[in-house]
Amino acid sequence: MKQPAVEVADIFRAHGPTWRHAQHSHLSLGQLKVMSAIEQCRSAALGGHVLSCTECAHTDISYNSCRNRHCPKCQASAARRWLEARQTDLLPVDYYHVVFTLPAPISAIAYYNKAVIYRLLFNVAAETLDTIAADPQHLGARIGATLVLHTWGSALTHHPHVHGIVPGGGLSLDGTRWVACKPGFFLPVRVLSRLFRRRFLEALSQAHHAGQLQFFGEYAALVDAAAFADWLAPLRNCEWVVYAKRPFAGPAAVLAYLSRYTHRVAISNRRLVAFDAHGVTFRWKDYRAKGRTRHKIMTLSTDEFMRRFLMHVLPSSFHRIRHYGLLANAGRKKNLVLVRKLLHATPDTSPQNDETSAGTATQPTFVCPDCGAAMIIVDILVRESSIRAPPRHCGAL
Repeated sequence: MKQPAVEVADIFRAHGPTWRHAQHSHLSLGQLKVMSAIEQCRSAALGGHVLSCTECAHTDISYNSCRNRHCPKCQASAARRWLEARQTDLLPVDYYHVVFTLPAPISAIAYYNKAVIYRLLFNVAAETLDTIAADPQHLGARIGATLVLHTWGSALTHHPHVHGIVPGGGLSLDGTRWVACKPGFFLPVRVLSRLFRRRFLEALSQAHHAGQLQFFGEYAALVDAAAFADWLAPLRNCEWVVYAKRPFAGPAAVLAYLSRYTHRVAISNRRLVAFDAHGVTFRWKDYRAKGRTRHKIMTLSTDEFMRRFLMHVLPSSFHRIRHYGLLANAGRKKNLVLVRKLLHATPDTSPQNDETSAGTATQPTFVCPDCGAAMIIVDILVRESSIRAPPRHCGAL
């Protein structure tokens, strides 16, 4: 595979140390860890392996990956591992793609309240799907959903939304039959949008009342309950963006979609065009435009590019892929067995149907770039020892 001419790691290695020093009081520990991981990824700092070809004796060095979930280099392999685990979960039904998006004013306060508001986004989106699907006027069934959090727009702006991958139907409320949705139609978007708006604003008000939200700068006055209520009022009347796409073209398309979305980071190395004295140039998509004019080029100063990239660092231990309803981790295995029984289907785990692993089972881990033969590890390169500062208060002991 051809390597990108520019990588996010190149930008952080060149300008990260200086920018980190200038912004030290504004960066969180999580952001500092992400910067360090990306800068060291696949470099001597993390150690590696000395490889030797079994045929032509070509030698090479393979440095270790950082495996940070925000690193553009490390997510492809993570996505493959995750997809292999999900392969047996697929059902022989249509799958739909739904998206729940927060309006801009809430996105603004979400930046300082990531853990709280991102959690609400997940939970309220799942609750909305469950509630409308269970309504006999719509589907009258218990459904399952996989939700994936994205916090960015194409231009790296803060734009929190969740993508949902949902089977086109569910178990009847008494659990005795599979209820399929209408062909090409999952649930009414307008109804989903209205309920999502109402439930989210109720949950956000409860979080404010419980003192779970923080406000800074121009939003500092919102700490007052009356001011916060006034600020929320217009959001009860504007339209919230919820939409559903047409069904995927079969299970293979679902897997292809998942491989692109589940482990995506704010920007991939493939979108980078240049990194020079003018800043960082990258491709982006303007969704307000139509046709070919959607695809544009943007140049940001290096400092601004790093700032925008680090806006999307998630809180520690926050899960950005979650399963709900029939697909919830606690009961997924049992639920899928029941659904397949009702559909008179069995899971197909044959290699030829797994596009993520077909033809790769016998491939060696390392391949010689000269002759294509397998390469073996002949030596281990130990990672560099990090120098740690002494405890700040050691002199007081």
